[in-house]
Amino acid sequence: MPPRSNSDVRFTSSTVKIHPLSGRNPPPPPPPPFLPHNLLAQLARTKFCSISLLPSQASMPPPRRNSDVRITSSTVKIPPLSDHNLPPPPPPFLAHNLLSQLARAKSSFDNILDSLISRSLGSIRRHSGARSLRSPLLCSASLSLTGSQPRRQSILCSASLALSQPADSGPPEASVVTQQKSGGHSVSRGDEERVLISEVLVKNKDGEELERKDLEAEAMAALKACRPNSALTVQEVQEDVHRIIDSGYFSSCMPVAVDTRDGIRLVFQVEPNQEFQGVVCEGASVLPTKFLEDAFRYEYGKVVNVRRLDDAITAVNGWYMERGLFGLVSGVEILSGGIIRVQVAEAEVNDISIRFLDRRTGEPTKGKTKPETILRQLTTKKGQVYSMIQGKRDVDTVLTMGIMEDVSIIPQPAGDTGKVDLIMNVVERPSGGFSAGGGISSGSIPTLLTLFFSSFAYSHRNVFGRNQKLNISLERGQIDSIYRVNYTDPWIEGDDKRTSRTIMVQNSRTPGNLVHGNQPGDSSLTIGRVTAGIEFSRPLRPKWSGTTGVIFQHAGVRDEKANPIIKDRYSSPLTASGKPHDDTLLAKLETVYTGSGDHGSSMFVFNMEQGLPLWPEWLFFNRVTARARKGVEIGPALFLLSVSGGHVVGKFSPHEAFAIGGTNSVRGYEEGAVGSGRSYVVGSGELSFPLLGPVEGVIFSDYGTDLGSGPTVPGTPSCLVPCTSIII
Repeated sequence: MPPRSNSDVRFTSSTVKIHPLSGRNPPPPPPPPFLPHNLLAQLARTKFCSISLLPSQASMPPPRRNSDVRITSSTVKIPPLSDHNLPPPPPPFLAHNLLSQLARAKSSFDNILDSLISRSLGSIRRHSGARSLRSPLLCSASLSLTGSQPRRQSILCSASLALSQPADSGPPEASVVTQQKSGGHSVSRGDEERVLISEVLVKNKDGEELERKDLEAEAMAALKACRPNSALTVQEVQEDVHRIIDSGYFSSCMPVAVDTRDGIRLVFQVEPNQEFQGVVCEGASVLPTKFLEDAFRYEYGKVVNVRRLDDAITAVNGWYMERGLFGLVSGVEILSGGIIRVQVAEAEVNDISIRFLDRRTGEPTKGKTKPETILRQLTTKKGQVYSMIQGKRDVDTVLTMGIMEDVSIIPQPAGDTGKVDLIMNVVERPSGGFSAGGGISSGSIPTLLTLFFSSFAYSHRNVFGRNQKLNISLERGQIDSIYRVNYTDPWIEGDDKRTSRTIMVQNSRTPGNLVHGNQPGDSSLTIGRVTAGIEFSRPLRPKWSGTTGVIFQHAGVRDEKANPIIKDRYSSPLTASGKPHDDTLLAKLETVYTGSGDHGSSMFVFNMEQGLPLWPEWLFFNRVTARARKGVEIGPALFLLSVSGGHVVGKFSPHEAFAIGGTNSVRGYEEGAVGSGRSYVVGSGELSFPLLGPVEGVIFSDYGTDLGSGPTVPGTPSCLVPCTSIII
């Protein structure tokens, strides 16, 4: 078959698609172990970003200015880049095709070289008589590796090597002789045949000079093996093709070898990326638009570099990871006009269910708590992007209900929807029980018998399965006693503000000797109070809560025989109304700030009570109190500073004055032993430090004063002297 002339040879270029490129940044950490298996599979498929670089077409619109770019929010899928410059082995599912294509490429290249050498030697033997037979030096070797699915470092590019002889070249014999003298083709049969390259150039895909010399310099700098006057194999050329692509500035690269008088010229025909003009995000429902703009801000107007693009993608992935959100960039595509389209995948919550587990066997069982009582405690809702941090807060919230021993959340795949179903496993604790105990009375202690008191209580933490709490308690001593019934609904049904309701009934009897003194014959007197009320409380903002309510109180003083008395031994009144009992209807308003809730955390409480005189004999007064506390850690020690104060205006019972002294006031004194007044201020400084194991030492100093308001209290309160006590 006669050889064909070079004019019949057609050279075509192919576009290189890379899935994905190598990068310097390490891949992101794996998703949490409890990530649903199908979501894990989806993340594995999208873990390494697939970047398709598409050349602009005439039918596509011209590049737009930054001001015309519209950035929208939708979903995301992301791919980190690899860490090596050299392309890794092909994915397992491409092994068969890859090996077969490599074998075919090597065989084709060997056959071409054998044919070239045999033709050259035959030409020499025919001498100059055969000069009219132009034996074109035309050989080509191509390697095309493709895969059906994008994987990390997958080889998805094409490289072709073509050797052609220009039409105006000299006699083939001379050319062949020259090549033989210079070793143009190695005739050794090693692992791979080598071809001597005399010149290496970088041009555009049409074979013309690149407009931007800096891009040409980047491509030349990426080459490692392909240098002038070097003998190369197809594999080495292929590796340099990958290195040019890995530089990040080019969307395609095709090597073309041309036979010239001076030897074989290797030309890398490249297609640079477009200049970056804007970004469009799809699939991101929670990713802020401003964050996305800032991540790409420094790339505007520059040629898109896939390596720097990977840094922006990593920043977006980091935003999701910092917030514990199930989201990542799943795809990036460069569109015509320099617009980058970023696709985000976010796992939304499809459904939330409650599963009760037996506290002994761990097997599913029937629970006593109504599922809706638990579900309304959760801040995670259907349709939201699932957040691990938010899920942890929900677990803590359910535990604070006080009716669960253990709580955990397990995400499960919701079919093929890309969403997750959340299963909350809960283990209930016993809901009710009795308790009994005893203690030491803080009141007057005339005899050893009055030192102790006993207590009995019944509590139910989960009335009707709605987390409503019932507490019935009794404390009884020789002098004082308290009977109390509390019923609390921590979240009123149908209320979306988490409002709680507490109904309280209490009957108490406390000593009054410390303020009013003993009666004739050293007989003691007690202050009896019957109280009933209802209070509503709700969170106002983080760490702040508010309480309001109405309380009715029926109070009076009795002697040891339980007879009501209205005056003490000094003929001072013991009631404000002059009757055996004082009735008061109080409207209460309280605001509380709590820090972390620990013993040394900050705390502030403001309380105001207003007496409502619905009946003429009911008391009318206003009482305001405030307390503040601040803790400071000093090495292993904790310094705690607290201050409290209050003031009463109006007509009130003497026993309603502020009593100074006791464990919650000036320590070292019995309750009310320091004095009482319409106003008061108490300050305390305390330094606690560990001694041995659970044993701690405490140094404190307390100070209390009535600000001179003692004489204004009805009756004869104890004389108040500012006092400081130091106890270690």
